[in-house]
Amino acid sequence: MLDLVIESRPRDLGGGLAVGRVLPFVRRRMVGPFIFLDHMGPAAFQPGEGIDVRPHPHIGLATVTYLFDGEIHHHDNLGFSQKIFPGEVNWMTAGSGIVHSERTDPSLRSSGGLMHGMQAWVALPQEDEETAPGFAHHGVEALPELSDQGLWARLIAGAAYGLRNNVKTFSPLFYLHAELEQGGRLPLPADHAERAVYVVSGTVTHEGTRHSAGRLLVFAEGGEPVVTAEDGPARLMLLGGANIGPRFIWWNLVSSRQARIEQAKADWKTGRMALPPDDNSEFIPLPEGPPLAHDPTHPD
Repeated sequence: MLDLVIESRPRDLGGGLAVGRVLPFVRRRMVGPFIFLDHMGPAAFQPGEGIDVRPHPHIGLATVTYLFDGEIHHHDNLGFSQKIFPGEVNWMTAGSGIVHSERTDPSLRSSGGLMHGMQAWVALPQEDEETAPGFAHHGVEALPELSDQGLWARLIAGAAYGLRNNVKTFSPLFYLHAELEQGGRLPLPADHAERAVYVVSGTVTHEGTRHSAGRLLVFAEGGEPVVTAEDGPARLMLLGGANIGPRFIWWNLVSSRQARIEQAKADWKTGRMALPPDDNSEFIPLPEGPPLAHDPTHPD
């Protein structure tokens, strides 16, 4: 049932933040609607250090930020300014176009600290690619959990294991944070066509093969594959859902139409997309020339 194993590839985003890039991959662009997945950190910031992702645009997708440690301050051109803490969800729908930044708040930057989390992009179905942009924050209390024989899990978005929440999604999907105690077993949801498990920490076993941290296990459709934490505790992210068709991806822009990507590039380059009102003194310029870090035609 195991179709592919993807090793995360280290990337330095600057400012002391290292990520493991998981998706897109040359042999697997997407898992369900998930088109991008980064494992952020863990990064130990010294006093005065932090994250400074300057304002930049998105179209045709939703970004999902989820933290294990630390905090990030989100700003966007809709006027939302929101800190996110561990176990919470920031779901930003780019749709027809949004501009946002992600930074370490000055209150945390002064003292430093640990930052560790996941950044995912979910491609929108064709009929929703040009939906109005939006932003929603969901606290820990709004995200249902389950516990059973060495397994704990929190539903971030979608539906799985009988759990649902109010995070608005646009296609069938599931996204969960799971913790396994030693000996704990986790069967993947049987009611989703495309399924994957990312090993954040620890080691899991599937059909006798050990898989360590930094691996994404992508499973074929059908059956109920099971992963087990035989050697000790393990932290996992589960993701997948219905296939929504291929997408073009260039820098931070996603669309089913190449022409729409070109339009968004021109809009950003000529300043037709507004910056966040509370973070408008700088921005990331449009990159020039391939290869680009988010372009799956250039495997990274």
